[in-house]
Amino acid sequence: MKSAVIVFPGSTDDLYEITSEILPGQVDRIWYKDSNLKDYDLIMLSGGFSYGDYLRAGAIAARTEIVTALKERAESGQLVLGVGNGFQILLESGLLPGVMLQNEGLDFVCKNNNLIVRNNQTTFTCNYQENEVITMPIAHGSGRYYCDNQTLEQLQANQQIVFSYQDNPNGSIGNIAGIINQAGNVLGMMPHPERATSALLGSEAGLKLFQSIIEKWREDHVNNS
Repeated sequence: MKSAVIVFPGSTDDLYEITSEILPGQVDRIWYKDSNLKDYDLIMLSGGFSYGDYLRAGAIAARTEIVTALKERAESGQLVLGVGNGFQILLESGLLPGVMLQNEGLDFVCKNNNLIVRNNQTTFTCNYQENEVITMPIAHGSGRYYCDNQTLEQLQANQQIVFSYQDNPNGSIGNIAGIINQAGNVLGMMPHPERATSALLGSEAGLKLFQSIIEKWREDHVNNS
């Protein structure tokens, strides 16, 4: 298995550091000035404040050459995971529908939060139980997911809402914490699964997400080889 974490100015490094320990095979940092994303089984966008989040969170990163290459890979079926600022970039790039607004009350929220697994039939969540309540940390000032009513109805009808907040800490429409595209290969989420991979961090709930990806990859590339 070969994975990549795209790095922009202002990206955090914890997604790379943690997945390098968890995922089998090679995990590469890909600097934003590169555009070669071929041959990766999984491409990830980490949290942080790309380009300082000037204009809007993720807006500048979404218009870089490497995100153009990412869109091509996503449209070909490549697995893409965007966490925190990575989710914001996926929205700004159009790979996922909707926008991200400043949190209700304009506060930066940083705490462990309970989520509900709404869809466990995806490559990213097949190791969870449906409606399982899990704990993952959040840390964002612009994490209030918003879309129009028609888009919300489509997300609900197509089972694209993967994670929802139990207590909605930021005012997201429909309590949405994470969504997937219709094809099922692009997931964006504001909570940080990489920061919930050890009891020392307060939760191991994020491990199941990465284990789900590994299990699916092995089904496709090892068991069928």
